[in-house]
Amino acid sequence: MKVLIVGCGVVGAAIADELSQVKGLNITVVDRQPPARASTGAALGVLMGIISQKVKGNAWRMRQISLDRYETLVPELEAITGRQIAFNRQGILSLCLLGDNTAEWEKLQEIRHAQGFPLEIWDAAKLKKLCPQVNNDKVTSAVYSPRDRQIDPTALTLALVDAARDRGVIFKFGVDVLGIESFDGGSDKSGYHMKTTEGKFLCDWLVIAAGLGSSPLLAQLEQAIDIRPVLGQALQVRLESSLGNPNFQPVITGHDVHIVPVGGGNYWIGATVEFPTDSQQILANEELLESVRQQAIAFCPELASATVTRMWSGLRPRPEGRPAPVVGQLPGCDAPGGSRPKGDRVLLATGHYRNGVLLAPATACAIREMIEKTINYEL
Repeated sequence: MKVLIVGCGVVGAAIADELSQVKGLNITVVDRQPPARASTGAALGVLMGIISQKVKGNAWRMRQISLDRYETLVPELEAITGRQIAFNRQGILSLCLLGDNTAEWEKLQEIRHAQGFPLEIWDAAKLKKLCPQVNNDKVTSAVYSPRDRQIDPTALTLALVDAARDRGVIFKFGVDVLGIESFDGGSDKSGYHMKTTEGKFLCDWLVIAAGLGSSPLLAQLEQAIDIRPVLGQALQVRLESSLGNPNFQPVITGHDVHIVPVGGGNYWIGATVEFPTDSQQILANEELLESVRQQAIAFCPELASATVTRMWSGLRPRPEGRPAPVVGQLPGCDAPGGSRPKGDRVLLATGHYRNGVLLAPATACAIREMIEKTINYEL
């Protein structure tokens, strides 16, 4: 059975790696760019699962699946590929400021403890002792989640590609999709032809993980799912030494500003959230990025002396009028046993907005389950 995945950001790469472990699948991945570009290359890799306010339903279930999978996935990928993947296991610290509703955190702490996850609420004294780099009179307390993580999105994606390639997945980069055609040639001859700049690909399953490129692809299938860009900017700074205790370097976040330690006195700071004002391309607002940097300095004043070594931005794919992400069967394509051709199978794994890295493992697991369910049904 042939599977074609369009898109090789972190989500597409995770799907390729997951499906490469299913017997009988012939998998090809195409992307117009090299892996880990676009929104993946601009992500900070902050995995806010337990410390998020999502506590039930699919939104929480996907976070839990991903966090659990990351604990085994990273060492597996490092062993298979020989790559080192920066994976911060020292948790996430969320700062509480004057006026914040601490009762919500206390309620979340109870829920997480009932679910079996630690979540600590620190008073100002404990915060000063454990993270002395935080020095702001408006910070009254903090919430610490030792089980949340941060990962280098680019290193992760490249390792996923290498692992999948080792298992036989074919990757085609620098390939533009020119058109998609479905056909029904009988019980075992139904599927899709995808026309590309590298020729025509035939597939039984089409997985669309193309982020902002998903909408024009779906339009060719006469399906309208509106995925719009939201720009995010970030920067990297360097200090002569690490902030606070060099042996305890959690991600620090406050009011949606993240300070991410990446080793050697280097920190990522971000990210802005910039919506389009019209249908034109979003232009990065330098003032907004500077505002994020100043907020980080307000939390950790030592950052004022840091040297900015890099700035970058990326467009996040946000679904319009529906929750993110969009994962599942394309509307209009029947499940196994339906009246439409067996080859008429399109799966969506797109529109993750700001949680692509966080939810990539859970998305990959969901796509695998859908395909395996069909295989088992037909057997």
